[in-house]
Amino acid sequence: MTPVDLSKFEDVKEIIVHVTPIASVINKYKKAIQIETINKSASVIKLSLIDPVKIKAQTILDRLVAKYNENTVEDKSVISQNTNKFISKRLEVISEELTIVDKGVEQFKSKNKLTDLVSEAGLIVGTNADIEGRIIELNTQLKLADFVNEYITSNSKELIPANLGLADASANENSLKYNELLLERNRILKSSSELNPVIVNLDDQISKLRFSIFQSLKNLKSSLTISLNELKKQENRLNSKITAVPKQEREFRDIQRQQQIIETLYLYLLQKREENAIALAVTAPNAKVIDIAYGSDLPVSPKRRIVYLAAALLGLLIPFVVLYLMFLLDNKVHSKSDIESIIKAPILGEIPKTKSENKLVVTENDRDSIAESFRMLRTNINFMLSSVKEGGKTIFITSTVPGEGKTFISLNIATVLALSNKKVLLIGADVRKPKIHEYLGVKFDKGLTQYLMDDTVKVSQTISYFPEGNFDVLGSGIVPPNPSELLMNGRFDEVLAYGKENYDYVIVDTAPVKMVTDTMLLSHHADLCLYIIRANYLDKRLLDIPAKMYNEKRLPNMAVVMNDVDLDRGYGYGYGYGYGYGYGYGEDTPKKSWWKRWFN
Repeated sequence: MTPVDLSKFEDVKEIIVHVTPIASVINKYKKAIQIETINKSASVIKLSLIDPVKIKAQTILDRLVAKYNENTVEDKSVISQNTNKFISKRLEVISEELTIVDKGVEQFKSKNKLTDLVSEAGLIVGTNADIEGRIIELNTQLKLADFVNEYITSNSKELIPANLGLADASANENSLKYNELLLERNRILKSSSELNPVIVNLDDQISKLRFSIFQSLKNLKSSLTISLNELKKQENRLNSKITAVPKQEREFRDIQRQQQIIETLYLYLLQKREENAIALAVTAPNAKVIDIAYGSDLPVSPKRRIVYLAAALLGLLIPFVVLYLMFLLDNKVHSKSDIESIIKAPILGEIPKTKSENKLVVTENDRDSIAESFRMLRTNINFMLSSVKEGGKTIFITSTVPGEGKTFISLNIATVLALSNKKVLLIGADVRKPKIHEYLGVKFDKGLTQYLMDDTVKVSQTISYFPEGNFDVLGSGIVPPNPSELLMNGRFDEVLAYGKENYDYVIVDTAPVKMVTDTMLLSHHADLCLYIIRANYLDKRLLDIPAKMYNEKRLPNMAVVMNDVDLDRGYGYGYGYGYGYGYGYGEDTPKKSWWKRWFN
């Protein structure tokens, strides 16, 4: 179909055309077209079609009705045309028979020198007029029955001529039904195959009707034959009385009777052909269109009010469902209250989330929230270690699982302690998965594992100075095959003794307690154990591990530090012993809009 207005496509560089199979389109509209009666007693039906394009829907309905009327007229025309063909063929045959009979009369009269047969046969005509008329009528019916029987036999898939005037009403009625079923079969067969169940069913009905028509014709012929024989008997009784009639007259009557039969049939078929031609010329459709298809200017679907109502309901329901699922499926630790409900250990601080790629976030002149949180943590650590009077103070830092930021906390605690003019030694005791050298970007020649394995190595030979943080570092060294046994050989005690003797603070970055037992083997050396819990990371169910550690005092002087707290969600920092601050100072943290904070 060509668009009516092509001007709107002039500036379009690309047009996407979707091609749908014709069978799919037909099925779609077959289901979409609704057919219903106006009321139960009316003979008027209403066709309706809902489609996005009003003109298309109107055109489809109009063409559907027009096509229905065309098919109706065509079906009626097919019956009339087949009847006309049948009559024309029979007229040709009867015309030849009539010519032969006329020549026979001519030859008979010439041979017997007969001229006025009417006067000679007046007596016979007077007495047998009625009987002969009835004999002619019965013979005509027999001829018609034979013609129809012969036509049905030789044309098994053709329409049966209708309205030929057979005396049997049953045969006429069955002929009409036969023609209707055959037309229906031919119509369906155009778009189907002979294996279609509908075609098979129609073939069965047509076969039964053919048999019924044959039986009706057979019964009709039997009835006509009986009647004809009875009339002939009456005629013979009358003829026996006419002994004076010459033999030639009787022979001539036989020839004349045959002539009259054929002539009557010929005239009858001519009359039927004219009647059929008139019927063909005035064939009218079955359906009459009362109103052509029309559509509303307002959309019938979807209903605007329903759509607005559904949108409003969904707008209210979806956020609640999403929030409910978020809270239902959320099993992470988010805030201090999540920890306090399970762990009774003091919480020394909350370290805010940082987007900086640099692992050292504390500098001397830094005043942002994360730097201040580490300064607050330093104050709380000193308070926790106030009872330690002699030697350096040993701080062990551990967590439940890897990835909670214990190495990050260790580096920055070392930095913030060094800023207070204290000598600090950072020891990487997580020898299974060391991270200190990666965070500092420094490669150490020797580390803790080399010292533990080699008795000739001194502690001072494994310690390196880190100028950016102003503290010393004892790296983890190479990853050993037997870390637990290595930490238990007694030389780690010498490392701690050296640290306590030469430093104010010894910070030990240890392994996660859930994964390995390394931390438990060394924890008795600690003056303070900082247990790191990362917000939005650790499963709440794993809080039972640090709670058990605290309750059973398996980690001496244990305290909790919450890492990676999201300040945008309203969580503060610098909490210690139950006191917290919901604000920071130094550089202002940019605030997000309320809707960003909500969806975060």
